[in-house]
Amino acid sequence: MKVGIIGGGAWGTTLAQVLKDNNYDSLIYEINEKYVNTINNDHVHPIFKNKLDESIKATSNLEEVINFANIYLLAVPTKAMRQVLKDMNKYITKKSTFINVSKGIEPETLKRVSEIVKDEIDHENINGFVALTGPSHAEEVIERQVTLLVSASEDEELALFVQEMFSNQKYLRVYTSTDLIGSEVGGAVKNAIAVISGATTGLGLGENARAAVITRGILEVVKVVEIMGGKKETAFGLTGIGDLIVTASSENSRNFQGGKKIGQGMTQAEIYEGSTQTIEGFRTIYALQNLSEKYNIELPLINVAYKILEGKITVTDAIEILLKRNLKAEDF
Repeated sequence: MKVGIIGGGAWGTTLAQVLKDNNYDSLIYEINEKYVNTINNDHVHPIFKNKLDESIKATSNLEEVINFANIYLLAVPTKAMRQVLKDMNKYITKKSTFINVSKGIEPETLKRVSEIVKDEIDHENINGFVALTGPSHAEEVIERQVTLLVSASEDEELALFVQEMFSNQKYLRVYTSTDLIGSEVGGAVKNAIAVISGATTGLGLGENARAAVITRGILEVVKVVEIMGGKKETAFGLTGIGDLIVTASSENSRNFQGGKKIGQGMTQAEIYEGSTQTIEGFRTIYALQNLSEKYNIELPLINVAYKILEGKITVTDAIEILLKRNLKAEDF
């Protein structure tokens, strides 16, 4: 079985190696020619520099990858997702399965990646959609460190199919879920909370503050999951609290690192000047602020984070705003 991987960055290339470990062939599409050459000629991961199986290949020719397979693993930033899918649609002429590992919500439309796929790919060519998500750092998976993920799809048979594809008995175990909405939303919102957690660390606050942000952040994850039509229970599983823990408490998380720099006084523009990787949490904060306004719901952490990113308040101001909120019982 062959898989076309769309995006040869941190996750795309890592999952190409996972698929090879599980005896599946893949071909990576990547626009960065340096990454393509590193994969093809040096046989190492273009970001983490781990050794890759020499059979793993990459190309900058999208049509070649589309013709290679009818299963496509989407591993590009959500900011680029809609345009990439438009480009893919030019070449797809057969029933195809889409597996997404990117985590985000489109700010302008509040759409999840599964909905963007339906927008941009001709319906007769969509066999189904799966979100492969959960608490995972790509740099640990490429080292073959034990990781648990969730294969989420409205089509239970398809979720089981992807579960079998990626599970192995050495380092990767995959569960299934039919709550696609809850799984997609939880994975997106946790990125935003991770930025806020990082900001408290950047400001020099301690573990108490981080624990508070993560715990109260879970409540905001639950609110958004339910508003968007997912199940509350999903937010307390691997794709919600599990993903939040690993992202909001780790120096390896680019969202945590982005927030940490905000807490140290940097702006978004300054952060992106020194980074080649997308910080999905920034974009998700804007999406969730739009959602908060659309549905007239309070998301205290997200609301102040938005004002910080817009330069309207400082992180210190945000803490004061949050601590001055009316006292009340803890209620989930």
